[in-house]
Amino acid sequence: MAFFNMSHYKMLAPKFWPSWLLVAMAWLVARLPLSWILSLGKLLGHLAYHVAGSRRHIAEVNIKLCFPELSEAERTQLVKDNLLHTGMGLTEATIPWLNPKRDFRKQTSVIGLEHLDEAKAAGKGVVLLGGHYTCIDITCQPLGDADIDVMYRANKNPVWEWLQVRGRSHFFDHVVERNDMRRTLSLLKSGRALWYAPDQDYGRKHSVFAPFFNQPAATIRATSRLAKATGAKVLMLSAFRDVDRAHWTLTFDPVFENFPSGDDIADASRINQLLETRIRSHPAQYLWVHRRFKTRPDGAPPVY
Repeated sequence: MAFFNMSHYKMLAPKFWPSWLLVAMAWLVARLPLSWILSLGKLLGHLAYHVAGSRRHIAEVNIKLCFPELSEAERTQLVKDNLLHTGMGLTEATIPWLNPKRDFRKQTSVIGLEHLDEAKAAGKGVVLLGGHYTCIDITCQPLGDADIDVMYRANKNPVWEWLQVRGRSHFFDHVVERNDMRRTLSLLKSGRALWYAPDQDYGRKHSVFAPFFNQPAATIRATSRLAKATGAKVLMLSAFRDVDRAHWTLTFDPVFENFPSGDDIADASRINQLLETRIRSHPAQYLWVHRRFKTRPDGAPPVY
């Protein structure tokens, strides 16, 4: 695909120069040693804790709702650790997006790949459920080796939009915007495996409320609908980092049995429960700065 064409020249307008400056700095970061990249990410996370008040507040609310068993001191530490991991996720992403030929395989372990192979063998497409872990972008290379496609959410800033699509296109044959259901269905019906993350709040219209950390969370029905419409197999993928070793692990869970069940709430609850289990193993490495509980059940007060 063409990564830069005439329609992109609007991105050269002066209002986007700060974005391009950040891209240039990120290009340099992508060529640093891994230990430096992680240390820089920690520094960004430390700064965010002190200056990014709104995002820190969202993380504080989420963690208080989801981990009521923790003491106040423990929750504060978890918020700090989470922002450090979020910062590392930003600096890590420079590698696949801006230095895609850098071989990252020795720093990555893949567990359960046979589950993905089993799902592909059925020949009806695969819905690979991801989550917004803080290291999702550094996993582009090993996921690309697994021959999958990826779904993403468009960015309003055309520079970031160009960068994320270009970066992911180095590894994935198809990078699909989440609202492009026609293309999504076409890929699944052709037998492709498609990664997408159902764990963000996309509003009430296409969602059901299902428990997530014992909180009612608006959870999109798309997973059940896609599986029903195409016969695609469904399984979950998680990804976590070992900072001390500068190592990342991807884990594929077994294919869901009896899915979809015909009950959207039961299906959404099942997805949320498995996602919660994976998050609890590394609670600081989930994207808690997202307003996961923005949409509330009727009559429930806002939490942010």
